[in-house]
Amino acid sequence: MKQLTEEWISKAEGDYHTMLRESRAEHFPNFDAVCFHAQQCVEKYLKARMCEAEIRFGKSHDLVAILELAMDVEPGWHVMKCEVRS
Repeated sequence: MKQLTEEWISKAEGDYHTMLRESRAEHFPNFDAVCFHAQQCVEKYLKARMCEAEIRFGKSHDLVAILELAMDVEPGWHVMKCEVRS
């Protein structure tokens, strides 16, 4: 695995764990932060896959656009298109 891919994965997992911690908070959970980190996690995992496949991508947070680029190497991921629109 490429070093840059590993870095994207590490950042995605950091967002995932932050999302989990906040969603499990018993006092004053911040659900805006949960949503933000969930989106960031998905974005970074998609970018990790594209990085590994050497697909160039610009600076974007649009999950649909990023997913469409990733589908060049993962055509089965089209099933997630509706979910990332939400």
